[in-house]
Amino acid sequence: MQVMIFGAGYSGRAIADTLSRTGARIAGTTRSAQKTAQLAAHGITPFVFDGSALGDDLMDCLRETTHLIQSIAPGETGDRLIELMAAGLSGVMPKLRWVGYLSTVGVYGDHDGAWVDETVTCKPVSQRSIQRLQAERAWRDLAGSSGIPAAILRLSGIYGPGRNAFVNLEKGTARRLIKKGQVFNRIHVDDIAGATGLLARQTEDGIFNITDDEPAPPQDVVTYAAQRMGVAPPEPIAFETAELSPMARSFYGENKRVSNALIKTRGYRFRYPTYRDALDAMWESQTWRPPA
Repeated sequence: MQVMIFGAGYSGRAIADTLSRTGARIAGTTRSAQKTAQLAAHGITPFVFDGSALGDDLMDCLRETTHLIQSIAPGETGDRLIELMAAGLSGVMPKLRWVGYLSTVGVYGDHDGAWVDETVTCKPVSQRSIQRLQAERAWRDLAGSSGIPAAILRLSGIYGPGRNAFVNLEKGTARRLIKKGQVFNRIHVDDIAGATGLLARQTEDGIFNITDDEPAPPQDVVTYAAQRMGVAPPEPIAFETAELSPMARSFYGENKRVSNALIKTRGYRFRYPTYRDALDAMWESQTWRPPA
C-alpha cells in the first residue's frame, strides 16, 4: 500500500502512524517547508504543496500511489486538488485503488437534538459545511468516473493528545457553557486513524460517520476532566450571555446526535467509544499534553 495524504496535519499524522504499522509506505503534504521535518518524524515522505500546482516530484509519487487521503478543507472556489485532477484520477494516479475524503458531521446541519445517520438529508448551515458537502459530492463523482471506490469520512469534534479538556484546564481556557438540550459528538484522533485504516485496507465505498457512541453536553466533558485532574471545574456560563466568536457560536446553532452504527458493520471497534474512556486513558498514561 502506497498512501498519499494531502494535508498531513493532526489527523493525517495519526493516520500515517496507524497505516505505517501495517507496512504501508506513506507520503504526505504540508503547506510549510518548516513542517517537513515533523512529517518525516512520523515516517511520512514530505512534500510541500500550497494548492497552486503539483510539482514534478509530487507527480512522480502520485504515479505510484494506491490509496489517496484528502484532508485539506475546500475554499470558496471549491476543492483545489480536484481542479488539479482535471485529467481524471486514473490519469494522474494509474495505480490508485481507493480514495478517502475527510469531511465533517457539520454537513448534517441542525436536527434539534435528534439522531442522524448517513441516510439523513444534509442541510448544512455554515458556509464551511456547505463547502464540505459540495467537496464530498465532487470527490464521489470524480472517483466514480474512474471506477475507484471512495469513502467519505464524516468526523465529529476531534480531540486527543494536545487537544483536550485537560489542556484547556491547565491553560485556564476551559469554559462550561450551558445551553439547554445541547449535545455534541466527538472523536479521538486514534479512532479517526483506526477507522481510516480499516476503510483503506478494505477499499470501502460510501459515506461513514466517524464519531463516538455518546453525544453529550460539552460542559459534562469539562467537569469530568476536572474531576480526573483533581481541580475545581470552571463556573458555569449561560450560552446566551457568553462572549463567543461567530464561529464558536455557530457550532452551538447545530444540535444533533450522530450514529456510528454503519462503520461498526464494516468491522470497526472504537478504541474510545466515550469521552470518559479517552480522558481516563490519557490521564492514566499522561499522554494528554502535546507531544514533545
